[in-house]
Amino acid sequence: MFTVLYVDDDTALLDLARIFLEMSGKIRIETAQSVGEAISLIEHNQYDGIISDYEMPQVDGIRFLRHVRQHQRDLPFILFTGRSREEIAIE
Repeated sequence: MFTVLYVDDDTALLDLARIFLEMSGKIRIETAQSVGEAISLIEHNQYDGIISDYEMPQVDGIRFLRHVRQHQRDLPFILFTGRSREEIAIE
């Protein structure tokens, strides 16, 4: 079973995504409502991947990705956004 950390400030999306992604029985989702909470979880747990929203208060998904890359270079990281902004993809 894969364990994935999903980070989003929208609690409704956290719950929906967790339910949907765990339906296969092959993925276990842990959630965090902020980058600070996610960093704490990463320090104390091992994950097979991270899913993160781009637009969050205080620290956005790109800055979170940079932090993760400094500490765990090969950890798969999926960044998503509801906005269709080309500059986000370029960054």
